[in-house]
Amino acid sequence: KQWYQRREREIQTFQHYFIQINLSTMPAYHSKYNESPPMLVGNIAMLPLRTITVRGLNTKADDEDIIDETLYFFKANVFFKNYEIKGPADRLLIYLTLYTTDCLNRLNKSKSKKDALNDMHTLAISRFALPGEAGFPLNAVYAAPQGPDTEKMRQYLTQCRQELGKRLVEKVFGSSDKPSKWWTCFAKKRFMDKTLTPLGQQF
Repeated sequence: KQWYQRREREIQTFQHYFIQINLSTMPAYHSKYNESPPMLVGNIAMLPLRTITVRGLNTKADDEDIIDETLYFFKANVFFKNYEIKGPADRLLIYLTLYTTDCLNRLNKSKSKKDALNDMHTLAISRFALPGEAGFPLNAVYAAPQGPDTEKMRQYLTQCRQELGKRLVEKVFGSSDKPSKWWTCFAKKRFMDKTLTPLGQQF
């Protein structure tokens, strides 16, 4: 048992070193949806989502969408402290990457997959700061929505949060009632050294 524990620590140390070396030479991943002109709210892209939500905005998408892209790139992008924004879809990618970290912190405490789905729903619909509001962490590079766009942005981001939470549960739990450590180990990482959840209000 001690040998396995020592071996696991050695592997984790190597993985950490390997990741740090590669981050010094490889760029962060950007959204492919920057290439097509999207609908904007503020300066965030409003992209179609692959969703089963009946009453939502932008519910038609191809086989892959911005949420799939966020989760696919998450484990690489989350290590970056600096991130060059190349288009409005990147702003949505940034927001969803930060939200994924919030989700992982909550899932760390979920007692079962069923509880995890409930926790993700509760987190998704809870009150959250929009660009321009005091609690939003990246006001310098996000435009505040104006007039009716405020509610439009809140509805769209809420839908994104709901969809991301459901898909993340499937990745973290699969068919088990225990979360995968290969996901939860990223819960303490802070993409761009930012968090959507203010300090002192962590889960």
